[in-house]
Amino acid sequence: MVRLDSPPHVDHSASPSLRGAGSGATKQPSPQPASTGFESQTRLLPRLTPPRNDGKGLLTTLMSEKSDWPYRRIVCFVSLAMALGIVSLAALVFGAVAIPVGQVVKVLLGGETSNPAWTTIVTDIRMPAVLTAILAGSALSVAGLQMQTLFRNPLADPVILGVSSGASLGVALVVLAVGASGATLVATSGPLSTLSVTLAAAIGAGAILVFVLAVSRRVGGGPTVLIVGLMTGYLTGAMVSVLIYFSNANSIRNYINWGLGSFSGVVWSQLVIIAPIVMCGLFVALATAKPLNAILLGENYASSMGANVGRVRAVTLTTAAILSGVITAFCGPIAFIGVAVPHVAKGLFKTSDHRTLMPASILIGAILAVVAYTIAQLPGNGAVLPINAITSLLGAPIVVAILLRQHRSRLGGVAS
Repeated sequence: MVRLDSPPHVDHSASPSLRGAGSGATKQPSPQPASTGFESQTRLLPRLTPPRNDGKGLLTTLMSEKSDWPYRRIVCFVSLAMALGIVSLAALVFGAVAIPVGQVVKVLLGGETSNPAWTTIVTDIRMPAVLTAILAGSALSVAGLQMQTLFRNPLADPVILGVSSGASLGVALVVLAVGASGATLVATSGPLSTLSVTLAAAIGAGAILVFVLAVSRRVGGGPTVLIVGLMTGYLTGAMVSVLIYFSNANSIRNYINWGLGSFSGVVWSQLVIIAPIVMCGLFVALATAKPLNAILLGENYASSMGANVGRVRAVTLTTAAILSGVITAFCGPIAFIGVAVPHVAKGLFKTSDHRTLMPASILIGAILAVVAYTIAQLPGNGAVLPINAITSLLGAPIVVAILLRQHRSRLGGVAS
């Protein structure tokens, strides 16, 4: 029998006067559904699922995101281009001899300066070095981005994977072996000598990269590939040590100076060789941006989308080997740009689209290389710091800061 005289429900939370009024007015907790474990997991779903379709709010959000991103990307690219122009001008101004900005601008415009020596310093010494730094930073950044995508490893770059070590071995075979036999190949600056050094570096870099790729196909990606690259670097370093032991003092001195890394040793006759090779390599790399986007989702997916994975892999390896090889040949092994710049580009543009990351890496890598060259010239009195030391000091804190910021953002998203 159902009783109809049950007391009505009283909301104690709505009336403060009823809270604690007598023993019968004790506040009772509202019943809670039992926790099933799945409920705690579903708290993360709002950040993983699209917003609810509430009409105007959803349409406004989509339109704002769609319209805001192209403008922000354009602003970023324009800012990077302006920054590259500013740091390049600063590199022409500062050095062992400080030249006024107005005089540098006159030289760039083809005018006469009050001191003829300034014209010689800007045109014959600093301009080739700045252009070489721009080409080197762009080439190494793109090569690093290509290999990080191909190996799906954020630490992949020409140095860690042993590509630069292979290029160093190729140069050592030409410089030290020929030097030990009595020839002075490095001392000459003719097109034949520079071309032979470039080809030796490119062949060494390509051989090591193909070897590392073959190992990665057998064992898969991950830390094993990096370990193989490091061991390859140790092996080539041992071979270089043997060559140094049997070489003469002049050849050893030339090789050590080359190994410290420098943009200042490149002259106009050598820049004529570097520029076309780097420009062609960058053009081919930009052409492979869309297939690399497909490879990001897996080689099977890329094949299903019609991409020739084997051809893309071969083109990517060849391009990365040529870009890193030619820069290593003329400038020495430049460290950290290839691994740092792609992370900076991804953190700045917040995308994995290679159609955006490729030009962004070109600009950021050029800026970082020019800044490193400028800092290396600051001691003055003819003293020049090694480029490798400057690039590591600049690149390591930037990458660490970006990774920590991304980690904090992921933690913030999970907490929300």
